[in-house]
Amino acid sequence: QAQLVESGGGLVQAGGSLRLSCAASTRTFSNYAMGWFRQAPGKEREFVAIISDSGLTTYYLDSVKGRFTISRDNAKNMVYLQMNSLKPEDTALYYCAAAVTIMRAQRNEYTYWGQGTQVTVSS
Repeated sequence: QAQLVESGGGLVQAGGSLRLSCAASTRTFSNYAMGWFRQAPGKEREFVAIISDSGLTTYYLDSVKGRFTISRDNAKNMVYLQMNSLKPEDTALYYCAAAVTIMRAQRNEYTYWGQGTQVTVSS
């Protein structure tokens, strides 16, 4: 019954910033590890970032380290992806997803997926 809804995508120029948000409907949101993924045309979905249920542990795709920050607010059932210094190669449909545990998230075993929000970075 959980629902994840992403927002915050848009068109930005290279070097710009966006903050993506993911709103979760489940009452047990705080029990889930959350991840952000992206999929560009012609490519498979790839991992971007993961955050533990407590928010104390995070993992990032190497190419976004230092530029992207994943965070969450369990009181608001929200997870965020702050994206700075955006590059054209960041262009993709970005999804948030929920995993029962961070170990399952690391194994790409996610239970719930959002519909995605488009991020387009122009050069």
